[in-house]
Order: sequence, then C-alpha cells, then structure tokens
Amino acid sequence: MSLTRRLFSAAAMTAALAVSACGSSDAPAGGQTSFEREGDRGLGSPTAPITMIEYASVACGHCATFHNEVFPMIEEEFIETGQVRFVLREMITGSPQFAIAGFSLAHCVPEDRYYDMVSLLFQQQNAIFQAAQTQGSARNQYLAIASAMGMSEADFNQCLSDETITQDILDSNDRAGDEGITGTPRFVFNGELLDSRRAPGESAFTYYLGNRQLLIDGEPVPNFSDEETFRRILNHLIAETSAGAESDDGAADTTEE
Repeated sequence: MSLTRRLFSAAAMTAALAVSACGSSDAPAGGQTSFEREGDRGLGSPTAPITMIEYASVACGHCATFHNEVFPMIEEEFIETGQVRFVLREMITGSPQFAIAGFSLAHCVPEDRYYDMVSLLFQQQNAIFQAAQTQGSARNQYLAIASAMGMSEADFNQCLSDETITQDILDSNDRAGDEGITGTPRFVFNGELLDSRRAPGESAFTYYLGNRQLLIDGEPVPNFSDEETFRRILNHLIAETSAGAESDDGAADTTEE
C-alpha cells in the first residue's frame, strides 16, 4: 500500500469529511484515442488530431485558474470544433479531503455530466475554501453544488461515503505519481509532457514538449498559462500534426507508384 493510501484511506477520508461537515487493461475502449486508457473520461471527438490530457485536482488553486480563465476558450475553439480531445486525470493535490469530496461528486452524477460537475467545482472553489475557513465546514457548499446538479441530500451523503469511489480517486492519484506527475496542473499532448525549464544558456523559463524545446515560428514559447499561449500551442500542434499526416500520405503515394 502506498504512502498516499496509508494517509488517505477510504475510511480516513470519510471521517475527515464528516468532521468538517458536523487492476485492469490499459487498452483504450471504443470511442477513445490511442493516448487514452481504460477509465479515462474524454471530452470531444475521438478522431481529433490532438489528445490533451490534464492531470488536475479540484482542490488545486492553479487548476481552478486554468479551468475558469483558459479552458472555456479551449472548449469553444478546439474541443467543440473537433480539433482536440480532452481528458482529465484526477489527483488529490491541494487539500486532499476537498479533492476527494469534489471528485466523488463528479463520479456520482451521470457520466455525461462529469465535466459539468468538475467545471462547477472549479467555479465554486473559492467559496468552498472560504466556507471551510470562516464557518468551519464546507459541507453546505458541497451540498449546494450537488443539488444544482440534481442530487438529493440522501444521494449526496451516500456518494461521499462510497469507499469504492474514494479508492478509485486514490488509485488515479497514485498512478499519476507512478507516471512521474508530481504537481498540478500538468498537461500531456499526444503522449508528450508539456514542461517548463531553462534552455542551456538561457535565463527565462520556456516550454518543452517531451525532450524538445517548443518553438513556434522559430521562437521559444514563454512559460505563460494564459489563453493566448495555449491557443498558440494548440494551433501549432494541430498544424504540425496535419503536416506530418500529409507527409505520410505523400510518402505512401510515392511508394505505390
């Protein structure tokens, strides 16, 4: 059993929330991209040229900023237009008990409402934290969120006490750690991790994709997490993928001749 599981077992998490309140195959299933695994929840077309995977926590402040300020643009301009397939993989960074409570609610709504719940949790993150600090309990905030998504109080209580759901979230967190993900939010595009570091001889942090410095129009991409930066990155990757596909088609045509 990992350290995470020892510290945050299903029973411990259920008890913590109560105090605040008063092994499978990796083969992608049908409708998934080759970069997904069993259990991933995808948003967007499985034929999109780019699969964007985010490791995130609903209790992570930087994740909330990204989802409230940047993700709506990605959803409108790239996911809804069929250019990007998006997957969120759950971690419990930030406040673990709040992350588990939030993701538990997301597991308890219908599958097609999962991302609606996640979005609402990010929007209400500050209210949840404030309630916990000023009132000593975030339960009413979580209950209001659950009610907004059509859950009764009985459903809410049952959801937060479901040890199977809690264990699924802990397993997802542990697996992310095994994959080398140490913080959130972290992004993977078509299997390559987006990271920021200094290039040799440079003082500023810029983005790397896998082992290569990400260059757009010959210039390094500064380490910003705003709309325009992610729009540039996604447009660049889509164009790069399309150019590669055309090159492969051309090679195939030449071979056939």
